[in-house]
Amino acid sequence: MATTRVKWIEERTFLGIGENGRSAVMSSGEGPGVSPMQMLLLGLGGCSGVDIVDILRKQHQPLTDLQIEISGERGSEYPKPWERIHIHYIVVGAGLDPHKVERAINLSVEKYCGAHATLAGVAKITHDHEIRAWETAGAVSHAEKTNS
Repeated sequence: MATTRVKWIEERTFLGIGENGRSAVMSSGEGPGVSPMQMLLLGLGGCSGVDIVDILRKQHQPLTDLQIEISGERGSEYPKPWERIHIHYIVVGAGLDPHKVERAINLSVEKYCGAHATLAGVAKITHDHEIRAWETAGAVSHAEKTNS
């Protein structure tokens, strides 16, 4: 069983300490940290991102960057859980195989990402992605974009 701790620092600011001793600041309102509800979305992005990077590296794909934009809509009544979450993956690398990228994303959200499986129990989660290739002028978006 994993064990983490949350310590109250001041006002509405807390320090979350993971099992490995690393920490993250959480707060609400104007505090210095990320809100606990936003932390759930960040955990979802981080969990899925690790899966996708690992899968694409194992497939020897030329991944140079991965950005994950996550938006969510909360319920209007307390406890205001996430009701809808959308994940937009921006996968960057010259010569990426679109089928391998899509497969890596699907494996993450359907099989490997525990954060996705947990949040999917309370929220409708959708995702899409785009593939960009690095060019001398920067990232250029390809026409490859899918929705799920």
